[in-house]
Amino acid sequence: MCGCDAPVMSTPQPLALTMGEPAGIGGELTLLAWLRRQSLARPFFVLDDPDRLAALAAHLGWDVPIACLGNAGEAASRFDHALPVLPQKLAAAVVPGQPDPANAPAVIASIRRAVELTQAGESAAVVTNPISKAVLYQAGFAFPGHTEYLAHLLGQDGAEVMMLACPQLRVVPVTIHVSVAEAAASLRSETIVHAGKVAADALRRDFGIAHPRLAVAGLNPHAGEDGAMGREDLDIVAPAVAALRALGVDARGPLPADTMFHARARAEYDLALCMYHDQALIPIKTIDFDGGVNVTLGLPIIRTSPDHGTAFGLAGSGRANPDSLMAALNMAARMSDNRSRVP
Repeated sequence: MCGCDAPVMSTPQPLALTMGEPAGIGGELTLLAWLRRQSLARPFFVLDDPDRLAALAAHLGWDVPIACLGNAGEAASRFDHALPVLPQKLAAAVVPGQPDPANAPAVIASIRRAVELTQAGESAAVVTNPISKAVLYQAGFAFPGHTEYLAHLLGQDGAEVMMLACPQLRVVPVTIHVSVAEAAASLRSETIVHAGKVAADALRRDFGIAHPRLAVAGLNPHAGEDGAMGREDLDIVAPAVAALRALGVDARGPLPADTMFHARARAEYDLALCMYHDQALIPIKTIDFDGGVNVTLGLPIIRTSPDHGTAFGLAGSGRANPDSLMAALNMAARMSDNRSRVP
């Protein structure tokens, strides 16, 4: 049952956590994050169906009281004693591992409401639980994923840049969910410059790095070997690095990607700008598979997310690992703190 009659208190800004795909592991990650709340830097509330969370906690045998909120401002005062939930009702009963497109509108509404609350200053940041894009597409969702939908909601289409981060490494892929052939064909100097400039600005504003250093990977083996292995690094990547330096960004490259990610190399830069998806994600997932965080840069609000999917095969088992969600919550809190210090 929801404890909806507790007094409202003046509280610090919480984080807004979305429900994600209800048939995936997002619900149990949320419950586990609250159970491990002593490790969190800031309270959060979740936009979710309180009855489904209560039923999930009971199914797993976890003692998680649910506190229904009237508004986001109540979250911090309730957080120590119950999981704060801003109700977002689901249309259909949830069966773990069996997504139902009937619930897609609630999933989308959860994201939209989190963005609206953060825009209004009622939450410090948006943290998103994993969604199933295929399920949302069945319900008419017209965006490739979270990142593009958030940019659309904020009127920033095309400005968004994806960063993956863990304590040992930050990476930005310039091209993302396209084939390797399409990544090479679509690579442009201006796209690299945009990603590098957005990343450098975010490192200063959100991560407290006064003079960020960017290492720019080459596209080809050995960064093209002076054109012997393809001219893209000479004709596209090198001019982008020069343009970034002209803009005042401490960027160097193109660098051979196969020597960029060992420990000594990582000590020389704050972020690796990579040319395609796997060039960026293989090293970070190798270094910290469970603790990586997906961060959307280039937006007026802060958004982080676990760097994994819905894991339907684990849903409802209680065996999901909350480390990435915990890292995403703590990173969002730190980014908010850093952003508040910038004039």
